[in-house]
Amino acid sequence: MDEFRQKGGKKAAIVAITANCLMTVLNVTVGLMSGSFALVSEGAHTLSDVITSIIAYVGFYIGQKPADAEHPIGHGRAEAISGLVIVIFLVIVAWEIMQGAVEKILNPSLITVPETLAAVMATMGIIVNYSISEYIINLGKSIKSPAIVADGKHQRTDIFSSIAILVGVIVSNMGYPLLDPIIAFGIGLLILKTAYEIAKENTNNIMGKVPSKEFINEIKRVANEIPAVNNPHNIKVDYLGAYATVTLHIELDGNMTLDESHKIVHVVQNNIIKEIPEVKYVMVHACPIGLSYDHKQEIDK
Repeated sequence: MDEFRQKGGKKAAIVAITANCLMTVLNVTVGLMSGSFALVSEGAHTLSDVITSIIAYVGFYIGQKPADAEHPIGHGRAEAISGLVIVIFLVIVAWEIMQGAVEKILNPSLITVPETLAAVMATMGIIVNYSISEYIINLGKSIKSPAIVADGKHQRTDIFSSIAILVGVIVSNMGYPLLDPIIAFGIGLLILKTAYEIAKENTNNIMGKVPSKEFINEIKRVANEIPAVNNPHNIKVDYLGAYATVTLHIELDGNMTLDESHKIVHVVQNNIIKEIPEVKYVMVHACPIGLSYDHKQEIDK
């Protein structure tokens, strides 16, 4: 699985960086040639895609490092942290684009009507960006990488940007040139929206948001496969990037010896790690059947 993730992460980075380097050059060149500020702004956006892809891969690479004395459960949170670094960069890019757009809106004399060449470039952008974003998001999900998925979602904003630019060029040539910087401003807002979504997802990852009921039920199912185990409960999951740690309580016959309960606890731990690939670490606490107490207490009374 680790080798599969490493190859997937490297492939995502190479595809994203290569494609966006090409799109950056084309967007800026065609934007300047055709007089489309929106297209030049999109060029700045695709340049940010190159940098964020590098950031995403760095986070992914660090997250792959094995556990050590200072990081006993691994470096997985590096992926979520890199996602937040991407957010900061997106906000800066959005601000620069929106600032330039407002300047042109307030000073219409700075506006030029984009040539039809800009429409051709925008159409090409829609096709390329759709293909790249879908590929990276699907690859990121397959290797369970928050950093790669975040980068793919960032790439996806370029699809809507290209559509907006295409509409802007058409309408501008119909006699409404002011629409071009307005479209550029809209691109800035779209980037901010993407930044918010990525920030929310990666913050939840770091803060340990409660996972889906399906995931909790899967943990219960695996634990209940052991005949001696009763009522798996107080299940807590903590995500560290691509993988998770789990703690849970199980009920066992109170007449069991310590040696017997110890063996069952380890069987439950091993089975959960074996059957649920994204779980890397499990801690199981054994309780006598029927014992009732408040799990929120730090010490059982």
